[in-house]
Parts: sequence; structure tokens; C-alpha cells
Amino acid sequence: MLQKLTIQNYALIDNLEINFDKGLNILTGETGAGKSIILGALSLILGQRAESRYFFNQQKKCVIEGYFKIAGFHLNTFFEENDLDYEGDTVLRREISADGKSRAFVNDTPVNLTQIKNLGERLIDIHSQHATREIADPDFQLLVVDGVAGHHELLAGYQSKFKSYRKSLTQLRDLITQNDKAKADLDYYQFQFDELEKAAISGDEQELLEKELYALNNAEEIKRNLSGAFFLMQDGDASAIIQLRDAGQQLSAIEKFNPEVEEMQERLKSTLIELKDIAAEIEGIEQKTFTNEARAEEVNTRLSLLYNLQKKHRVNSNDELLAIQDDLSEKIRQAVFGDEVVEKLQKQIGADRQEMETIAAELSANRKAAIPIIQDKVLANLTEMGMGNSALEIEQVVGKSESQKDGKIASSSDLRSSGLADPLTKTGIDAIRFMFSANKGHALADMSKVASGGELSRLMLSIKSIIAEYTALPTIIFDEIDTGVSGEVANKVGQVMERLSRNLQVITITHLPQIAGKGKSHYFVYKDDSESITKTRLKKLNDDERVLEIAKMLSGDKPGESALQNARELLAG
Repeated sequence: MLQKLTIQNYALIDNLEINFDKGLNILTGETGAGKSIILGALSLILGQRAESRYFFNQQKKCVIEGYFKIAGFHLNTFFEENDLDYEGDTVLRREISADGKSRAFVNDTPVNLTQIKNLGERLIDIHSQHATREIADPDFQLLVVDGVAGHHELLAGYQSKFKSYRKSLTQLRDLITQNDKAKADLDYYQFQFDELEKAAISGDEQELLEKELYALNNAEEIKRNLSGAFFLMQDGDASAIIQLRDAGQQLSAIEKFNPEVEEMQERLKSTLIELKDIAAEIEGIEQKTFTNEARAEEVNTRLSLLYNLQKKHRVNSNDELLAIQDDLSEKIRQAVFGDEVVEKLQKQIGADRQEMETIAAELSANRKAAIPIIQDKVLANLTEMGMGNSALEIEQVVGKSESQKDGKIASSSDLRSSGLADPLTKTGIDAIRFMFSANKGHALADMSKVASGGELSRLMLSIKSIIAEYTALPTIIFDEIDTGVSGEVANKVGQVMERLSRNLQVITITHLPQIAGKGKSHYFVYKDDSESITKTRLKKLNDDERVLEIAKMLSGDKPGESALQNARELLAG
């Protein structure tokens, strides 16, 4: 429900706030007063594009805000999919700057134009006399039947399964393609895998071998320097250890005279022990270090193998080679066991499809039961609105499954190649078409071709009044769809609108007093010329003001007592 609409700096509107009520809201006013301007501003928060040349003040930005109550419209999923915070009271805002740049927001979260358009279409349905495309749209016609059938949860469950089913079909197609390729390349994959497996690669081997080879290639220099260091520390006549031992003996002789010397003596002993350990380790490494040309050649050969494999596979490390080996193993496994995987997936798809066909058949039966109800109620409403010679027939074409062949599931591509159409669609197995005639004795045909704008408007009003009985509809706005009707027919159109407004919010722009009199709330749109620039204004009329306005609609600017009395009667119902 649209609770409030605020418009700033748009066309003839500098600043306007409209608080709408539940039920039937009436907008009246002289031609050119700004009723269509209000709808134009509303269309901006429904995702329509805007031009800054339509601004009231070219130096300021235009801001349109719509405040909605959205509970009951099943919009939680939409908010989740678009990463938006769901709130029962939701605000749609559109800002257009003077240079034409546009920004859109839902509950103060920035969104793109497509997102606000998709949400807006779920909240407001604007229908004008010339809006005939929707009523002739097969998707809309199916939506009407599903609404009366009342199987929202069943249809949502089916559509969820259908989405998963289509995903599985794509997976199956890709799997078959990969399987065929794996079989064709099996020998090549096996050769490469065997080569890597024979190499017995480990992740850190290359780094260890490179360090070992470096040591082997520099063994003489390493051994020479180790021997020199050991000689200076322990073997030489003036080695560090001998000198430190002698220094310790000197300190030992005087430590009884000075406590500080005793402490230094202990530290010197610890250092001497550490140096002896270091010297022993140096000696051990020196004894193990020797030139080994055979081992150097062996390491070189191994590294050359690793380098060549890396170059062949265009990688830079053993870890990458191991990843390739794992990938080759998976491809070989797929080539060997791929048929089993394909067969398992085919069986699963077949089971899923059988389940979907069962649900689709239930959906189809529900639709079949709903069609007579729609036909009877639409024709009854049309008769009430002066179209008693109308005829409506809703055709239901049910697809026949050709998907099972020799116990195996047939994919959509299989069906296409055999010249068959897959009967399962995202809505089930039904195609719906409304066939209509507005005149007695004329053949039924597609409704967009056999009805005038006024007739289509009354037909749409009739259809939506029926849908509103069975499901939650968004706010619906009728823009002068009563053109071409008058007298008692206009009164009947107003009665249908009034019934429709019991189940949803209806906003209608009208020039007919018979319809204006049915409204719960009445808003008068007018031009204000009291200042230097003309502005569009809006006023919610009280009871007395409504009587006067409807009387003016009946007889002109200066209504007599009879017109005023007639207006009172219209308001009294």
C-alpha cells in the first residue's frame, strides 16, 4: 500500500505531499491541472528515466519519495536476492540532479535503476486506457489463472525444482562433453601421468637438491675454510682455546683477592666450553665434507629432470607439477568411470523430472478448475459495466511429455534435435490464452485485436477485481480508464472499482462524477496562480467540499441546487 508520496521540484510541482488512504482514492481536477504530472513523478520511483528539463527549478535537484507498507506481498526473497534490508515500512527514493545524474535508494540503501524498477513493479500497477499490452501478454494471463487457482506455494515449489532441474541438465551436458573429451585424450593423459608418477616428485625436493649441489660444487673451499677455522680455535700453538685456558689460569691465581675476578673466571670457563663445542662441530662438518663427483652428477641429473618437466608443463615449481599430476589423475578417473557418473546423474534427473511432472499435472488440474470461475466472473462484471454481449474463452493447451525414451531421460537438446518441444517450462506444462469478443455474433480472437481501449480498460478492471479476491495485489492506479463511458455504465464501473478497493488500495484519476462519488478519499488537483509562477497544488476534500466538486463535475463551475442534491445522492451510494 502506498501510504505517502512526496514530490520536490518536478514540472509544475515545487513541493507536494500526498497521504493516501486504504480503499478507493479519487483524484480529480481540470485538464492540465497536474494529475498526470503526479503520475509522472510516481513513475520515477518505478524506474522510469527522467530529464532535468522537466524540473520546476533548473538549479535544484528533483526528489521523489514513496512510503509503502509491503507486508503480505511475499517480497522477502526479493530483498534477500538484492542484498537489501527488508522492512515492513519501506521507502523508495529517487534523486535527479540538475545535470541529469540520477540516484535511487531503497530504505536509504543505494540501488541501480533495474532494482528499483523491479521492486516498484511489485508495489504499484499503473493502468491507463491505452495500456493494452499487459492484458494480451500470455504471462499475465497465466498469472491471472494461477492467482484464482490459489496454488502459490505449490507453484513456488515447482519453480524451485525446475531451476534445479535446468541446472542439472546443464551439468549433465557439460559432464558428457568432458567425458567424451577425456575418453578421446585418455592415452595422452595416461602418458603424461605415468611420466610424472615415475618421476616420484616431492614438494621440497628441488630446493634441497639445489642446496646439496651448491655444497658439492664448493666442497674444496668449504673444507679449506673449516680446517682453517678449527686450526685457529684449537690446533694452533696460539689457538683461541689455548689462550683462553692460559687467561683462565692467570685469573684463577688472583680470584681469592677479588670477588669480581671470581665471577669473570666463571664466565670465561663457560665461554671456553662453548668454544670447544663449536670447534668440535666444525671438525665434524670438515670431516664429512669431501668432493663427490658421482653424487654431484646424480643430483644434476635429477634436477635436470625436474627442470625439464616444469618447462614441459609451463610451471615453476614441484608443487605445481604435483597439482597437474592430480588433475591428470582426475581426468583419467573420469575417462574410466565417467559413464557411471553420467548414468547416476541421468537417473537423478529422471527422478526429479517425474516429480516435476506430477506437480505440473496438479498445477494443470488446478488451472483447469479455475478457468470456468474466471470466465463466469469476468463476464458477470462486464455485463454489469454495460458489455453484456461479451464472450470470453480461456484456452488451456497442455503439453504432453515426450521426455522419457527407453527408460533414459531426454535433455532439452535431445528434444529439440528430434523436433519435439519440452513440455516442462518454468510454470509447468500449460499455455494459457484469453480469447475475447466484445460484440454479439463476432468470432473470438486475441483480445488486443478485438476490443477498443475503453472495452479493454473495463475488461482489465474486471479481471483485476477477480484477482484481488484470491491474492494480494499491489496498489493499482487507473489513469482515466473510464473514458468513453457515462451514465449508468459509469456508475457500474465505479461499483466494480469500489468492490476492488475492498481487497487492495485503488487510486483512480477520473472525470466522471459517478466514479468520484464511490471514493473513500477524494483529492482535488489544481493550479495555483496566486504567485509569480504557476504551481500544481493538491487538496484532500472534506465532505462538503466533495459535494461541491462532484456537483461541478455534473453541471459546471456554478452548480445549482439540483446538481448539489445529485452529488449528495452519488456520495450516499
